[in-house]
Amino acid sequence: MAPSSTKKPSIDPEQKQLIENAQHRIKQKKNLSRHFVFFLAGSILFILLNLVLGFGKDFRLFDVDWFVWAIVLWLFILLIHTINVLLMSKFMDKDWENKQLELLVAKQKERIAELQARVDKEYPLPHFKTNNPHDINKDDDLDSIKPYNQ
Repeated sequence: MAPSSTKKPSIDPEQKQLIENAQHRIKQKKNLSRHFVFFLAGSILFILLNLVLGFGKDFRLFDVDWFVWAIVLWLFILLIHTINVLLMSKFMDKDWENKQLELLVAKQKERIAELQARVDKEYPLPHFKTNNPHDINKDDDLDSIKPYNQ
């Protein structure tokens, strides 16, 4: 018999990220395989349409049948898809994205610090005569406190 309180195994965030990345890569490769199968079937269909059924037999670009141009164009698109899945995804994976995110956040923080320093320099806060910051109450009228430089 199973105990009444079954404890579900928890997956740590790093393990979950690895699983999600693997699922994404599998989906990419699966879509690439589908694209390749559709390319083969489409190419055969184009050839059959032109040579067997005579569809577009009179249409030729630069003395080459139309279906050759269609297949070459589709092959080019398939090649781009293949490069994207097999090469670019390896170089620009989650680690690369995280590094880029860290770099951009660091640049933004640096820029914010520069702007804050510039604001502090150009518009300094007035110094008050009191040495103890606890002497100023929230209820006090700040207009009645005279700045130090007056």
